[in-house]
Amino acid sequence: MKAKKFDSDFESGKDITQSLDLSKIKRPNQKQRRVNVDFPTWMIESLDKEASRLGVTRQSIIK
Repeated sequence: MKAKKFDSDFESGKDITQSLDLSKIKRPNQKQRRVNVDFPTWMIESLDKEASRLGVTRQSIIK
């Protein structure tokens, strides 16, 4: 497909997903990195209390 046809299909609202290679798609700036963070005890207790109230893990609250 030529770029002009692709652009016109996109701008007219047609489904262009069949023209794309979705196997290599990435979201920019979404690569995860692990970090260690020290929190005071009172903050951990507060995070745990809120996590319990919401029914999720502490890690989910921090994220």
